[in-house]
Amino acid sequence: MAGTASPRTPIGSASALRPIPGLDAAAVAGWRAGGGPLVDLFTLARERLGGVAAVPLGPRPTVLVTAPDAVQHVLALRSDQYVKRSHRARLLIGDGVLSATVDAWRRQRRLLQSQFTGRGMRRYEARIDAAADTAAARWADLARTGAEFDIGGELRRYALDTIWRSLTGHPLDDTTEHELGALAVVAAALPGLPVDGTAARDAVAAELDRIDTVAHLAVAAARDDGPGPEGPGLLHVLLEAGVTRPEYTDRLIRDELVTLLVAGHETTASTLTWLYLLLDRHPEAREKALAAGPAGSPERHRAVRAIVQETLRFYPSAWILPRYATADDDLTGYAIEAGTDLLVCPYLTHRDPDLWPDPERFDPARFIVPGGRPAHPGSYLPFGVGPRACLGLQFALRESTVLLERLLPAHVPMFRSVPAGAEYGITVRPDGPAPATLA
Repeated sequence: MAGTASPRTPIGSASALRPIPGLDAAAVAGWRAGGGPLVDLFTLARERLGGVAAVPLGPRPTVLVTAPDAVQHVLALRSDQYVKRSHRARLLIGDGVLSATVDAWRRQRRLLQSQFTGRGMRRYEARIDAAADTAAARWADLARTGAEFDIGGELRRYALDTIWRSLTGHPLDDTTEHELGALAVVAAALPGLPVDGTAARDAVAAELDRIDTVAHLAVAAARDDGPGPEGPGLLHVLLEAGVTRPEYTDRLIRDELVTLLVAGHETTASTLTWLYLLLDRHPEAREKALAAGPAGSPERHRAVRAIVQETLRFYPSAWILPRYATADDDLTGYAIEAGTDLLVCPYLTHRDPDLWPDPERFDPARFIVPGGRPAHPGSYLPFGVGPRACLGLQFALRESTVLLERLLPAHVPMFRSVPAGAEYGITVRPDGPAPATLA
């Protein structure tokens, strides 16, 4: 994969990437046809070739990126050269900020960014608290009755309630929750949908219609009735933009609304589900967090947040971040040709023993003890790094921590069974339900 020298970046002296020994394109195709998980192939590539490795996945060159310097180079230092070309979820989120590119992405991100930092975040703190209170009351009822429930479903409801309040100013009602269950159906189906766009849409047409109906009703209510009982939300910010900015058509407002719904609840629900599964195997982590300080203290808050951060190290919100090289480049000593696909893999970076001692050990103290985690910004990126890092990072950490500060002291889930493994789709999520009762 050695490239010719370019005017911007001399790469003639850079090294060509070596293929994985014993795994040519035909062998990899056989691996995938036989159901071999990509994460195992990527793990093998990193172990044999290091943090920048060629992987024969298709007709174009593909490079796996896990080394922190290379991660930082691709996502932050040269983000204008390593771009998103498409998004697997475009069928669902359309031209929302996650899938938008170049100038459209810059405009859309600029509008939303102020909502997730500083004063913008303070607008949503009371709504996060209200959703957490509602969830805590539901868990108290479940504990009182001894009813069995799927912990993933309960945590998904909380995360959806939180983002729905933040978007519309209304608490989540049962009908809306039921209809928005279509989001999870489409998201789970995306990796296996036909390549043809029409056939893919036809396969999930009923679910997309349900989602569009919810979005249409929410937009109409925001326009006709004004802010909800909890005040204006992100949807009202989008509608105000539509008054003065012609690009914010009804279709784009729908796309942004669905994007925020998907990004604002699916990853948080998955993270919290993994967290409880990890605490089931490591109950001492819960005990240490509760012993760190009294309820409401900075010490307990920090300890609970560290459990969330360690869970995100094991299961980052985005386990793979695709990029496309628009020009030749020297990537930490390796020659990258224009037209190369790159896959940045936070999942493997977070499990690199050269960065994280004993990486398979669940240890929230890594995020409390000075020097417990690597200092390099490319070594921990559960929400990405650089200009396209997730807008909702602080939102997600806050909603997770606020809920856990209410639930951890009161309840310990007792699982009847636990998922056997993980599904590696758009996110990494448990591959089955987790039925439990509360002790």
